[in-house]
Amino acid sequence: MAKVDYSAVGRRKKAIARVRLVAGDGKITINKRDIDHYFGLETLKMTVRQPLVLTGNNSFDVVVNVNGGGLTGQAGAIRHGISRALVKSDPDLRGALKKAGFLTRDPRMKERKKYGLKAARRAPQFSKR
Repeated sequence: MAKVDYSAVGRRKKAIARVRLVAGDGKITINKRDIDHYFGLETLKMTVRQPLVLTGNNSFDVVVNVNGGGLTGQAGAIRHGISRALVKSDPDLRGALKKAGFLTRDPRMKERKKYGLKAARRAPQFSKR
C-alpha cells in the first residue's frame, strides 16, 4: 500500500517553506520542532493553522522545512504551502481556499536600495549651507 504524502512549496517575502502532508492526526512539525516551540506568538500559530481549520482537515500531519525571512514571513509561507498541498490532496477544496486568499502568493517584497540614496527612498539630509 502506498503512503499518502502530498508536498508543496509556499513563499512569502524571502521565506520559503517546503510542506509535506502525511497521513496522521494533525501534528504540525516545523524544522524538526513542534509548532508551539517554534512560534512564540499565538497569532503566528493561528496563521499556520488557518487552512486546516477552514477545511476542517485534521487527518494529516504537517512536516515543514522553512528558511529565510522573519517569523511572520515564515508563517505566511507555511500557510501558503499547506494550502497548496491541501488542494493537491483534494481539488474540491480549491474554491474555499482561494476565496479566503490562502492560495495567492503575497507579492510584496523589500524594495531595493537606489544609488545616491541612503535606503530605498531615504535621501541624504539636505543642508542649505
